[in-house]
Amino acid sequence: MFRHIKAHGEQPGRELFCLPSGLASFTRFALRSLGQEVFCSVQEADYEIASYARQHGSFGILGQDSDFIIYDSAPYYSVVKLRKDSLTTVLYDRQRLCQTIGLAVTQLPLLACLLGNDVVSEEQMQHIRNNAIATYRINNPAPHSGAPQGQMVLAVSHLVSSLWGREEQQTGLIPQSLDLSVPQRELLQRGVCSYLLPGQKALTPSEISARPSAFEKHVSPEILQACIEKHVAAEGFMVYNVLCEGVNECSNTLEDEDDAELLPQALVYKPCRQQIYGLLLLQGHDGSNFDLPAMREWFVYPGNPLREPDMVHPVPVSLPGDRPSLDLLWFGSGPEVSALRMTSFLSIFDCQEFSELHGAIEDSLLAAVCLVTYIVLQVQTLSQEDSDAYLSQAVCLRLKSAEELQRIKLPFLSSRAVQLGSLYVRGLGHLLGANCASGCPLPSAALMPWHSFDGRLFHSKYLLAHSGTEKTVLLDGDPSCLSLFLRLREKLTEACRKRGRVLQSRPHKPEHKTTPGPRYRERHTGRPPAGDENWRERGETTGGHRRGGGWRERGDPSEHESRERLWERGGGMRGGHFHPHPNYNPNWHDGGPHNWSRPPRQSRGRSCHSRGRHQLAPRWSQPPAPGT
Repeated sequence: MFRHIKAHGEQPGRELFCLPSGLASFTRFALRSLGQEVFCSVQEADYEIASYARQHGSFGILGQDSDFIIYDSAPYYSVVKLRKDSLTTVLYDRQRLCQTIGLAVTQLPLLACLLGNDVVSEEQMQHIRNNAIATYRINNPAPHSGAPQGQMVLAVSHLVSSLWGREEQQTGLIPQSLDLSVPQRELLQRGVCSYLLPGQKALTPSEISARPSAFEKHVSPEILQACIEKHVAAEGFMVYNVLCEGVNECSNTLEDEDDAELLPQALVYKPCRQQIYGLLLLQGHDGSNFDLPAMREWFVYPGNPLREPDMVHPVPVSLPGDRPSLDLLWFGSGPEVSALRMTSFLSIFDCQEFSELHGAIEDSLLAAVCLVTYIVLQVQTLSQEDSDAYLSQAVCLRLKSAEELQRIKLPFLSSRAVQLGSLYVRGLGHLLGANCASGCPLPSAALMPWHSFDGRLFHSKYLLAHSGTEKTVLLDGDPSCLSLFLRLREKLTEACRKRGRVLQSRPHKPEHKTTPGPRYRERHTGRPPAGDENWRERGETTGGHRRGGGWRERGDPSEHESRERLWERGGGMRGGHFHPHPNYNPNWHDGGPHNWSRPPRQSRGRSCHSRGRHQLAPRWSQPPAPGT
């Protein structure tokens, strides 16, 4: 994807689709903000869904998992076959399935386990399936049409049916004549029981609340119970996995492995995670290495094969005075406790001095300046322009409607801006985790992407900042926004200076290669492209900014420098603005005239504004529709 952006300056097509960063983290909060009741599972998710549907008499389960055929629960409908225009889909009928393969519905769990599922792997029952398919082919010598997997299902079904027919009594639902070792039989027993919902059996899988926590000796029972309750109600983030599971993971990322300048997000936020672990787990710890808890992290980054988890040790949070107990942070009351929560939260990001901003600016802006400061301190290659793009986006977003954000047009995409946007969204997840661990000094809504970040707006600010645009234009000509931006910028700069980090100006030129377009042809013919005679008079801008700012059509028509040269040697920089050559066409890669009265044409005939599609410049201006 990043190579495509560098080569063409445009968003790739659907063949390079990637889920937006943070989708798994924030979907639950998006649905809750829309008034939906949301549950997070503490056991196998399929089991909890099937149990809920059975208990509440649900109309059906819309999904993509064959386990929902095995459970004796609500009818199973295919989400893949769903047509949203007519609301029609395919129903998988377990009764008809059993008639076809010759089994009773009570035998489906054993069939699923022998074929392989989440409990019993395919390899562990391979010998059973091999014997079954050999017997099936002897008894059915005629060649069969259909996929080999279909034959395997029929073969194992015939085996299960024959075993049950021969044996009058079964022990634990597993036929005694199956060729199994004792461990294999116990595993198969657990697998079969995993499909039996509450009320359907005497033996139930142990509930998560009864399971010992990974770190139960480091926290109180009250903390563990509150942690589970918040997790189930989709009100918490990260702390349940840490305290109850001892694991933290991020298995996908949107990063350019060819860009050695920017660190992977997994490593950028590792110090932050370590302090979150420290706040949760080191209460009352004597500081010795003996019996120090360690977190298992599964974070993807270049060079990590993910064969084994990284063992990450918690780091104590630097707080004035004695280290507060987690019970005090979570359950305490009073102004002193509120101040302690805020101090704990800011200390995780090494931004303690920003406590004076709490209450003086909006919570979402406090979170933004905290996160940008942390990123700047961790990523030494970030420039003043990068910081300005982050801060100006946060300040201007508050005054933008969803319609205004959708109307933003970009002259081209920058792969670096895409990665910086993704890095920021991942940081919002860490802000949320730190907030939960600290006892929620900030409302969760202030940390949601749709209140604090819009990828397309950030992209436009990034291009403006790196073109040397005046700060007035960068802040949309709004004096109040400019004043707030300068205040936050001063706070950030001061915090960085105290820690020996000096931001420097390093404008980045566009990465993508361009091909000659109509503006290039006009330079040599002296005539504007056909049907575009009035393009100078219209004077409209891209980037969604006001007329007269940003990428404006100015300059000496006799100049023949390319866009890359203008960026490279600072050409067109007059009075702090970036003035492109008059023949500059922000859509050269389209290879045709640009109609300023319409949205820019996208490659492969796909609309840049289509709903439900991933924007490489991630857009969180509104809560996303549920797509997972």
